[in-house]
Amino acid sequence: MSVEHAAVQRADFDQVMVPNYAPAGFIPVRGAGSRVWDQAGRELVDFSGGIAVNVLGHCHPALVGALTEQANNLWHVSNVFTNEPTLRLAKKLVDSTFAERVFFCNSGAEANEAAFKLARRVAHDLHGPEKYEIIAAVNSFHGRTLFTVSVGGQPKYSDGFGPKITGISHVPYNDLEALKAAVTDKTCAVVLEPIQGEGGVLPGQLEYLQGARKLCDEHNALLVFDEVQSGMGRSGHLFAYMHYGVTPDILSSAKSIGGGFPLAAMLTTEKLAKHFAVGVHGTTYGGNPLACAVGEAVIDVINTPEVLAGVQRKHQQFKTRLESIGQQYGVFTEVRGLGLLIGCVLSEAWKGKAKDIFNAAEAQDLMILQAGPDVIRFAPSLVIEDADIEEGLNRFERAIAKLTS
Repeated sequence: MSVEHAAVQRADFDQVMVPNYAPAGFIPVRGAGSRVWDQAGRELVDFSGGIAVNVLGHCHPALVGALTEQANNLWHVSNVFTNEPTLRLAKKLVDSTFAERVFFCNSGAEANEAAFKLARRVAHDLHGPEKYEIIAAVNSFHGRTLFTVSVGGQPKYSDGFGPKITGISHVPYNDLEALKAAVTDKTCAVVLEPIQGEGGVLPGQLEYLQGARKLCDEHNALLVFDEVQSGMGRSGHLFAYMHYGVTPDILSSAKSIGGGFPLAAMLTTEKLAKHFAVGVHGTTYGGNPLACAVGEAVIDVINTPEVLAGVQRKHQQFKTRLESIGQQYGVFTEVRGLGLLIGCVLSEAWKGKAKDIFNAAEAQDLMILQAGPDVIRFAPSLVIEDADIEEGLNRFERAIAKLTS
């Protein structure tokens, strides 16, 4: 039965929503693959992917089918019980990664909150209450709960909320000597993104991540990888730690794991997981049947040689064209990233103008992202068609050409 909805416009956002977001001036109403249509019927190419969420584009048939089938069977039972989609997805994650145990939740912040709590709980149980310090990276981003925003290395997100969580320090990313100087026997965890996302799409250096692993082993600390943005195929591997060959003790995953449905996970070993005994941690919607049914479909599609190899090939397609645009118009100094998490670093003359480029792209019917004021970010669907890549890059070049003319 069709339901008639009240008409709404972008102006209504300013009247009814808390102003912590500043959305674009149009409202998307429909998506298919890497195309989006707004209320006026305008068609846009989507290079933003819902900020690395829509890993298979919009309304992928496998995800729609999984959600529809599960919606006709069971929506929610709480963690007083378990359910089949939760167990199937957990088994597939365990079979595909270093992990032996999985904790499901709803968002990257929740997955990181669980990871940080587990790291401190393990240290408390095994080494005593004095071993609680966490070392993270400058310009890192791990979520917006009080704990995760304290671990995140960007004061603009954590200042103004009273006392922060204590025992947290930050060192420059990719600076192994600074990390060595910071780690002590009081360190319970080193928290890193293998690829800094919000911090500018900055890949970790192999020696840095290897060094972090070694330092953690030497000081009985845990290595926590935040793969909220880099995980689930985006790097060209199922998880970015596989690209580097550096295995963490705890890993957080979100965004792409649900393909657009709210889902996240913390992965760890059996040895560590046992410190989260019954009642120590939890979340009402964690392991929701609808979410996990979609998540299972996501991993089934992504975790194949064809899709993962395609990510590497598409990366080169983006990189070659973006470097050409950068050279022709003098806008970028570097195109960096892994797989389909790509950042264009703005040149000196264009520093601070990422928003201008974002707006110019929208005017050309292209959806892109920023990673701070000096980096343009692309996080498209992993299965985006070559024709959509070319059309989107043509629109992007037109936007740059107009700005520089």
